[in-house]
Amino acid sequence: MGFNEKVHAYIAAKYYVYLTENFGERGRQAFIHATQYYAMQRGRRMAQRTIRDGEELTQATYNYYGEWVNTDEIKAEGIANKMEATPEGYLKVTQCPWHAQFKNMGLTEAGTEYCRYLDSAISRGFNPDLKYVVDQTLHTSDYCIQRIETGNITEGSERGKNPAGLKSFEYHCAHSYWAYNEVTSAIFQAEGAKVNEQVLNDFKQDYGKEMADTIWSYRNTNFNVCD
Repeated sequence: MGFNEKVHAYIAAKYYVYLTENFGERGRQAFIHATQYYAMQRGRRMAQRTIRDGEELTQATYNYYGEWVNTDEIKAEGIANKMEATPEGYLKVTQCPWHAQFKNMGLTEAGTEYCRYLDSAISRGFNPDLKYVVDQTLHTSDYCIQRIETGNITEGSERGKNPAGLKSFEYHCAHSYWAYNEVTSAIFQAEGAKVNEQVLNDFKQDYGKEMADTIWSYRNTNFNVCD
């Protein structure tokens, strides 16, 4: 197994477990803050590429400059994202590998908090004027509903993704770990550093030393800016 969507979800799930176990409600709030911090960094990178190319920060360019597509491994498992547009211009998601991973780990609560805030924060990082809203998720409903208050959320999606902006899930997993790491250390200091160590140790046990070392190798990466 290499880096993929389920590995990405695993990192967030582990942070939710240790933050809430160690710090209770403060840990839950820290998890939400860290999720938004991570997501807004992604959105800002997307915006930077969009502006660099002379494009406007619209929903169409948000869709085009997204940084990921489903991996072949997840497609082979049959759990790749399934989405459809509704007549009202909403996005309906009926299958998602992140949902599958949170569910398999018995951490639906973590998935609910993660997905409630992630996509809206990515959009805010890209352009807060789009007003991205997540009305419900697969963790508590039969499907996710995502929409924007300013128009059709699927605008321009027929263009696919910009290949130049796509990042590997190695990059995305490393970014996730180091975003949570940074926030956890900032809020809880020495106790937070222990949580960061616990998460990486669990990751090493479940995915191996080589993948854990790869995560560690990104420790000096500036995830705030595009390349």
